[in-house]
Amino acid sequence: MSEEIVLNIENLHVYYGAIHAIKGISVNVPKGKIITLIGANGAGKTTTLSTITGLVKAKSGKIVYNGIDITNKPAHTVNRMGIALVPEGRRIFPELTVYENLMMGAFNRKDKEGIKQDLEWVFELFPRLKERLSQLGGTLSGGEQQMLAISRALMSRPKLLMMDEPSLGLAPILVEEVFEVIKKINEEGTTILLVEQNAFGALNISHYGYVLETGKIVLEGPSQELLNDETVKKAYLGIG
Repeated sequence: MSEEIVLNIENLHVYYGAIHAIKGISVNVPKGKIITLIGANGAGKTTTLSTITGLVKAKSGKIVYNGIDITNKPAHTVNRMGIALVPEGRRIFPELTVYENLMMGAFNRKDKEGIKQDLEWVFELFPRLKERLSQLGGTLSGGEQQMLAISRALMSRPKLLMMDEPSLGLAPILVEEVFEVIKKINEEGTTILLVEQNAFGALNISHYGYVLETGKIVLEGPSQELLNDETVKKAYLGIG
């Protein structure tokens, strides 16, 4: 039985002016899996996510989501179709409370009961947010802001959750916690596309990985295989 593909990127090319940022990459994200894109800073990981969400225009190639071509569709349309992004650097609303930030994630929804249930779910994932409901987002610690950014995205009840460097700038103990939560979210049925510089953490929790270098995929395979690959070990895991 073949896997159901939620997201299919085919021969994608993206330019920033004269700079060829993405050079013909192809990526499949099957339903119910965690797929990771790993690579050094500047490899094109964030650009890939920005192009999927419609924030950056593709020059050529195709992005198909649940059988629908979404290449270059506007960001709000992509979001309404069930794709949510946890952006790099969190980008929460510092002047809004934790509760207001979470409600911003649910702004496209009308199902009050469902919103209530999802609020309870994010409090289960991150109990600290419940304690800080009326606190301003800008007064939270870095780790708490990351929890809020993830929770805000979950409040839109996405079919595909994309995460851009969720472990960046966090203390090691929090990094572990964030990766555990990503696993939990996936186990509850959400498909995840994870972009990470922390190759070890990302490959440990994902099912399949793609290695991106200067806009090209240089290696791909089941995550456990990539963890044991000599090239990956040397370049990304600091082993050997």
